Amino acid sequence: MPRPDAARHPHGGQRVLMGGAPHDSARGGLVAIHGRGAGAEDIFALAKEVVPPDIAILAPQAAGNTWYPYRFLEPTERNEPYLSSALQVVADLIAQLGEHGIPSQRVALLGFSQGACLALEATARNPQRYAGVIGFSGGLIGPPGTSFDFAGSLDGTPVFIGSSDVDPHIPKERVEESAAALDRLGAAVDVRLYPGMGHTVNRDELEAARSILDDAFGPRQRDGGDG
Repeated sequence: MPRPDAARHPHGGQRVLMGGAPHDSARGGLVAIHGRGAGAEDIFALAKEVVPPDIAILAPQAAGNTWYPYRFLEPTERNEPYLSSALQVVADLIAQLGEHGIPSQRVALLGFSQGACLALEATARNPQRYAGVIGFSGGLIGPPGTSFDFAGSLDGTPVFIGSSDVDPHIPKERVEESAAALDRLGAAVDVRLYPGMGHTVNRDELEAARSILDDAFGPRQRDGGDG
């Protein structure tokens, strides 16, 4: 039988892939958000490439492998209730880490494509100090002409946004608008547009993510561990 609240919160009750350090002993947490048509395992594997050791990784699974049905440039209401449900999943995971003694300033968000859009949108809608925010090929959500006037402060949160300058899914103008909006919220934004790149993640982006997370959580071990 479907869950009673499935229509209102379609992503509620979906599994969360967890790994890295246990919550109670972790030095920090990383919420990793997969893209459209992918799954928690995909983004978890990417997260493990960049996250330092002793960090809890939480990778939620979207219902039907899609966080919201239409493009992130469509009118926001077209993507409801899926978008609000997805944002609630992210907020709940941040709160869950907080219950285990990991405050937001030791929580990082990371996503690719649709997951990057969701990570950046969650950050802008709930501004506070985070350990870092990493958006691989993403931007803030809303149709062309959206003002992106958010209230609050990100208090110097390091934010990385990387994307192709010709990405068919993520217009470079939206990447630049998103960077400007997060800068207005007080983030330390590093935005990089890569000429002619496909809809993918390149080595420079991975190194940028590692740098942010190393700075936030401390350097990774060099003893051959799998962190």
